[in-house]
Amino acid sequence: MPGPLPFVTLKLATSLDGRIATSSGESRWITGEAARREGHRLRAAHDAVLVGSGTVLADDPELTVRLDTPTPPQPLRIIADGRARTPETARLFATLDLGPVAVATLDAGRRWPEGVSVWRLSPGPEDGALPPQGVLEAAAKAGVSSVLIEGGGVLAGAFLRAGLVGRLEWFRAPILLGARGRPCVGDLHLDALADAPVFVRREVRPIGRDLWETYERDV
Repeated sequence: MPGPLPFVTLKLATSLDGRIATSSGESRWITGEAARREGHRLRAAHDAVLVGSGTVLADDPELTVRLDTPTPPQPLRIIADGRARTPETARLFATLDLGPVAVATLDAGRRWPEGVSVWRLSPGPEDGALPPQGVLEAAAKAGVSSVLIEGGGVLAGAFLRAGLVGRLEWFRAPILLGARGRPCVGDLHLDALADAPVFVRREVRPIGRDLWETYERDV
């Protein structure tokens, strides 16, 4: 029998009104240095860091742990890329010497850079997209027991809809970006309040100019 799915934490770094970028895509830096440092500690505390291909295309992140203390083992960096959009020039591929990278995709034909683990999945039964549970099952087979989702909104929405997010680590900056800003969570396909995922606030603390809130899924 397959083992348990990895525990999923969703990390959000947003404006007060829940936006992760301006309408043009500018996002560096919404939160301050202290919040970003805690974000690196969260990476170090998880076996894997997961982002969608949209985040890779917009920000070209490395997703490595960068702390002043001796660097711990780097988490597995996972790209959810159903349509195989990540370019060969992505910094994730250029930094394979710093830590492992995996790609979860629906594409069966693309050749990926040498050294990248490729998880070829079947489309989800409802929308034909990359299935969140399938991503976690592949991660579990790779020995991952905890995953930190760092972006973007479409990926966050998919995992929330699937009921797979166990914790939120939410960093809020004291700014407002308005309705044209990009939301931190994509469509949840909700018609009734009763269907909304519910979380319990466990801790709130100031961090520099920002606010850091921790929530756990109400089960």
